[in-house]
Amino acid sequence: MLRTPHWYDSHVAKFPLFASPFSSHNGSSCTVASPVPDMGLKLSKQVSGSNQQGIARKTRDCVNHRTANAYGQRAQERVLEDEAPQMSETSPSWKTFPGQAFPLGVSEVDSGTNFAIFSQHATAVTLCLSLPESFPQTHALMNIIFVKERLGRVDGGMMEFSLDRNVNKTGDIWHICIKDLPRSNVLYGYCMDGPRGWHEGHRFDSRVVLIDPYAKLVDGRRFFGDSSKKFSKFLGTYDFDSLPFAWGDNYKLPNIPEKDLVIYEMNVRAFTASESSGLDPDIRGSYLGVIEKIPHLQELGINAVELLPVFEFDEFEFQRRPNPRDHMINTWGYSTINFFAPMSRYASDGGGPLKASQEFKQMVKALHGAGIEVILDVVYNHTNEADDANPYTTSFRGIDNKVYYMLDLNNNGQLLNFSGCGNTLNCNHPVVMELIMDSLRHWVTEYHVDGFRFDLASVLCRGADGSPLSAPPVIRAIAKDSILSRCKIISEPWDCGGLYLVGRFPNWDRWAEWNGKYRDDLRRFIKGDSGMKGSFATRVSGSADLFKVNKRKPYHSVNFVIAHDGFTLYDLVSYNFKHNDANGEGGNDGSNDNLSWNCGYEGETDDSTVKAIRSRQMKNFHLALMISQGTPMMLMGDEYGHSRNGNNNSYGHDTAINHFQWGLLEARNSNHFRFFKEVIKFRRTRRVFGRDTFLEKTHWTLVQNDVTWHEDNWHNFESKFLAFTFHDNNGGDVYMAFNAHDYFIKVPIPAAPVKRRWFRVVDTNLESPNDFVLDGVPGIKSTYNMAPYSSILLEAK
Repeated sequence: MLRTPHWYDSHVAKFPLFASPFSSHNGSSCTVASPVPDMGLKLSKQVSGSNQQGIARKTRDCVNHRTANAYGQRAQERVLEDEAPQMSETSPSWKTFPGQAFPLGVSEVDSGTNFAIFSQHATAVTLCLSLPESFPQTHALMNIIFVKERLGRVDGGMMEFSLDRNVNKTGDIWHICIKDLPRSNVLYGYCMDGPRGWHEGHRFDSRVVLIDPYAKLVDGRRFFGDSSKKFSKFLGTYDFDSLPFAWGDNYKLPNIPEKDLVIYEMNVRAFTASESSGLDPDIRGSYLGVIEKIPHLQELGINAVELLPVFEFDEFEFQRRPNPRDHMINTWGYSTINFFAPMSRYASDGGGPLKASQEFKQMVKALHGAGIEVILDVVYNHTNEADDANPYTTSFRGIDNKVYYMLDLNNNGQLLNFSGCGNTLNCNHPVVMELIMDSLRHWVTEYHVDGFRFDLASVLCRGADGSPLSAPPVIRAIAKDSILSRCKIISEPWDCGGLYLVGRFPNWDRWAEWNGKYRDDLRRFIKGDSGMKGSFATRVSGSADLFKVNKRKPYHSVNFVIAHDGFTLYDLVSYNFKHNDANGEGGNDGSNDNLSWNCGYEGETDDSTVKAIRSRQMKNFHLALMISQGTPMMLMGDEYGHSRNGNNNSYGHDTAINHFQWGLLEARNSNHFRFFKEVIKFRRTRRVFGRDTFLEKTHWTLVQNDVTWHEDNWHNFESKFLAFTFHDNNGGDVYMAFNAHDYFIKVPIPAAPVKRRWFRVVDTNLESPNDFVLDGVPGIKSTYNMAPYSSILLEAK
């Protein structure tokens, strides 16, 4: 296990902070043992220039040189030991103060730069800093130190400030203030020591430099998937130099009512990473790349994007050690390193964390300008730090494992695993809950995002021992928080420990939910399973059986047929079985129960009959999704029929398997894509689909019902046909029928409203452009002959 690989990407910095002679220094190291001897530089001058006691018990305990884990890099040229006293004469002094406990993270105060970090169980805390090359005091050191070759800034070393628990600690928060530090481009982290009682839940390791959980920016390798920097170290950084982002005088939030949302789930990198995007290589796969493709989103007609994780993560986490997945690159990002920092390698042209922050804001501003809201998929159920067998210690584990993670103290203090990823964040611990709340508020106030989808949100409904809570404090806090009050909050109401809460998620009338029962029931009905007609009717009418409780609304059901995990829509109608060999796990990963149907042939085929059925089925699914009461969500790429070749767990492929194929979009623009965008726009312009109340058969203000079910055969297990009408106050009724049989059905058409006629808008059996006609085709008679596996929509005019 490579616990702490290469310190840092040398693209970032040109000089080490200190040149390092070989020495016999035995001070603690922030990394695991290196093949290069420990090159500690002993400075005899006291770091602190103040009268503060306790910061510097001995000089080498205050500011030591951190040795890089060189992994075979050539050592710097030996400097004679007798040169060290000369350095002490010109080494810079640093005036320090005890600092303050709040705010956590890095902040500017009158006396300098304040650093504050929580750890209840640590017994020793050391702040480690690396200054930018351009800082004058760094050059003062460079002038007196002879180096044969220039290494990366952190490869050369870090300054250390040991914190005195009697001076630099308030409660469980450690803090220090340092005067005259640069206001930006400083890399920092912490080394922590504490009890070694594994059975008590502690995992302290003073050799590892840890990321501040409250770091607002994180720096690491600069280019996504750069294998030459595979083992780059991640460290916190900050910026107090930049002016506030210019949102503009005319800028405003979209503030789209939840009942009107149409959500598009997408991955920032995969959206434009392909050469087929036609973008400059410098902005492919970046936040700026998304901006360039906003016209596509507008043409499609969606009004909210749900971004797969954009918090900092390490795409090479699978390649830290030999394993069956060590060929894979994490492209989905469900492995958070830090909850405040935007993914730095989504910046254009390797621009780094500050550029990533600025360009993320540019993206949000541009999307808002186009009337599109931004919802973030957030992962507060676990972190990147994996399990006890193969830990990847970068932050929380080394800071206070016993606080941040759920543990089984009756089983040698082992990590509990309700996330399926080796660890589970202890979300309802007061400190962890406050971290989550501060993170969410940061993304709303600093980045202006409009909402959050919480991955495996049932984890957030568990106590410290993993037991389910009926009123989880963190869930309530999110629902009641004033800053988050304008935000959409959406749960994925299950976890990998079996806590399935669809329709029962604690909600305080605020939380929406991914409706997994909607997905399953629609898949089964459309593909022709028996006995599903009643369930299909319940789902398209708003899932009142699940959500009609207290003051909840139909839009609290986020309806979807396809999401990022599982089959794409094209693969759902093309494969009966998953084909995950490319993942390297022998097909053992991914769900075996996909509720899919290949329409008569497994995978790609030239059979025109099979291809025609597949085309109809994709249109049937899309139409059913867009006419359902509730909030529809579709997956990026389904608008042109993206295929992952049957892979239903493609998280580790930074290839065409996941990348949006702009060439295919162009090739299918006049048929498949046309149908998808027209149906979305039809939904958004018809009031009958976006109700904020559940459908009633006898609405108290109306003579007619909200819905009429043209059905007297509910109990026929073999019936796979359903027709119904959504009624409009002004007579603009919409009639819909779905035939999941494998034969034609002559359907009786009900009478249109008074002084109205039926016009056919949709028939999925017809070729484009006749499959969707916005103005409608007149001449609808008393019966309509519906093809197998087809659906129709009629509008009264």
